Amino acid sequence: MNTKEILIEHLESAEAFGVHHQNLKTFETHFPQLKIVARGNQVNLRGSEFDISLFEEKFEQMLKLIRRFGAITELQLEGIFSGDSVQTEKTAAAENMGPQGDIILYGNHAKVIRAKTPNQRKMVSLMQNNDILFAIGPAGTGKTYTAVALAVKALKNKEIKRIILARPAVEAGENLGFLPGDLKEKIDPYLRPLYDALDDMIPADKLKSYIETRVIEIAPMAFMRGRTLDNAYVILDEAQNATDLQLKMFLTRMGPNAKFIITGDLTQIDLPKKSMSGLVKAVKILEGIKGIEFAYLTFEDVVRHRLVKNIIKAYDKSVDNLMDQSTTPKS
Repeated sequence: MNTKEILIEHLESAEAFGVHHQNLKTFETHFPQLKIVARGNQVNLRGSEFDISLFEEKFEQMLKLIRRFGAITELQLEGIFSGDSVQTEKTAAAENMGPQGDIILYGNHAKVIRAKTPNQRKMVSLMQNNDILFAIGPAGTGKTYTAVALAVKALKNKEIKRIILARPAVEAGENLGFLPGDLKEKIDPYLRPLYDALDDMIPADKLKSYIETRVIEIAPMAFMRGRTLDNAYVILDEAQNATDLQLKMFLTRMGPNAKFIITGDLTQIDLPKKSMSGLVKAVKILEGIKGIEFAYLTFEDVVRHRLVKNIIKAYDKSVDNLMDQSTTPKS
C-alpha cells in the first residue's frame, strides 16, 4: 500500500475542496479504492500506485482551472474525469468570460464576484500586465469594489503578502473635530466602503484576524508617509481628494513587488478651492509611462440603482450648460 501527500499551493484549501468539500467528494466517487483525507492545505492519499498517480494528474488539472478562473463547476470537473481536459478548459474560459463579466473570485457563501461591465473588465485586464492603474469614474461604477476584489484574489493566490487600503481623510462638508470618539473612530466612517467590500469577500473571523495581524491594513493616506510598501496590493480610494504633493508621496512609497490601484471621481473633489487635486495633475503627467495605465469608467458602468445613471447624466448635463453660460459673452 502506497501513501502520498499533496500540498495545495497558491490557493486556499476551501477553494480547492469546494463548498462543503464537494470537489473532494467527487474525487472520492471516482477513486473508491483510494483513501483520501484532507488536512489543512494538503491531501493525504493511501492506495495503489496507479490510483495515486491518476489522482495527482486529475487533481492538478482541477487546481489549474481554479487558479485561472476562481472556481470550477461540477460539469467542468466531470469533464476532467472524462479525459477531455482541453475542451473542459475551453468551456471554463467561455463560461467565465460571458456577457455578465469575468469571475474575479468567489466571496462569502460562494458569492460570485465578477467584473460586470466592459470598463470593469478592462481594469482586470490592465492589472495583469501593469503595476499601477488609475481607475477614474463617477460614483457607483464599481471602481473600489473591483480594485478590492483584485487585491483579495492576489492575497488568496499568495501573489502578495498583504493588502493596504487607504483614503485621504478629507471632510466632505463635515468637521472631524466635532465628531465623537478617538482618531480611529473619527476616520473609520471615511473608510467604510473599503470594509463593506471586504465583508463580501472574506469571512468575518478571517477578516478580523487579517486586520489584527496587519495582513490587511486600512488607514488614512497620511499614515503612508515614510514607508516602503512592498509585497503588497495597495489601493488609494477617493484619490481626487489628495493634493499633488500627497499623491506624489503616496506613489513613491511603491516597493519592488507591489501593485497600486488609484481610484477617484473627478466630479466630486472636496478639497479647498485653492488646492489642486493631485489626481487631475497625475492624469496629465503620468499617461504614457510604461507600467502605468488608466481605466476610465462612465455612467454606463454604474451598477447601483438604475436611477444613479440618470442622476449622473443630469448633473453632467447641468455642468456642461453652466460652463456654456459662463463662457458666452454678454451682449
